[in-house]
Amino acid sequence: MTGIPTDTHAAIEVIALRKDFGRFTAVSDISFDVHTGEVLGFLGPNGAGKSTTMKMITGFLTPTRGRSRVAGFDVGQQPIEAKRRMGYLPEGAPAYGDMTVTAFLDFIARIRGYHGRERRRRVAVAIEKANLGSVVHKPVETLSKGFKRRVGLAQAILHDPPILIMDEPTDGLDPNQKHEVRELIREMASDKAILISTHILEEVDAICDRAIIIAQGSLLFDGTPQQLVSMSSLHNAVKLCFEDKIPEGAEACLRGLNEVIEVASDTVRHRLTVFPGNGKSIVGPVTQRVRDEGWRVEEIFVENGQLDEVFRRITRRDTPVQQVDVS
Repeated sequence: MTGIPTDTHAAIEVIALRKDFGRFTAVSDISFDVHTGEVLGFLGPNGAGKSTTMKMITGFLTPTRGRSRVAGFDVGQQPIEAKRRMGYLPEGAPAYGDMTVTAFLDFIARIRGYHGRERRRRVAVAIEKANLGSVVHKPVETLSKGFKRRVGLAQAILHDPPILIMDEPTDGLDPNQKHEVRELIREMASDKAILISTHILEEVDAICDRAIIIAQGSLLFDGTPQQLVSMSSLHNAVKLCFEDKIPEGAEACLRGLNEVIEVASDTVRHRLTVFPGNGKSIVGPVTQRVRDEGWRVEEIFVENGQLDEVFRRITRRDTPVQQVDVS
């Protein structure tokens, strides 16, 4: 008989998960958790182990060792109870292609145990949320990649689960569709724990409260998007756009500021980029120096940082990266 979970600290708990395929280790002892009200972005290059990890969390792949819990239920020991509480959008969003969208979602609703009026209501709500109204009577196999993805999303949210696990939820969507799906994720996030894998870095900044990065099966970063972008060499860098050519001696003058570690010039576009030490804000002393020197500047702006730069540095392990743990 299935027991009542006693540990409800986290909605998703991943504990030292490992998956070996022969001599190849796809996932190496990964641990993290996701709480209700949190959207966690799961990042990594192709082949990093993201999909393998998600398949283990959802019970579709047995780990070599380690375990995961969903809503307090051990996925290996209590798979039915765990799966009742999760919605899963897998890689590729497989479906029965000869079914119409409505027939497929009705089939999913029946599997989930809904009947009669409640079944019809669940299907209608899922169609509305995934914006599938224009294709409800079309066979799934005739749909575009984007619409197929949205059918997969609809089946994942049909039973309004407290936990959502989605592998590349916006893959194949056009910009408008991506916006719609991101808005839906934001709407659902308040009372759900949501884990999404993505290779789209803008998605992390747009919808995620936290991000983890893996490469070669190992966890390399766990922190907020703000912490991630603060690791960029451009974080808090100040760009000066001059009206005419860069004033003579300006680079040396700016390098003389205590907070500045480097100044890069772009003579073609008449720009200087002033880099801070330790990512600290330098806009105050830089603008004061501009005023003191009387330089004619068209624009001054502060860089937030570039996620793609940080992602490459972490996943290629070009330089040591200190993991940020916010648990």
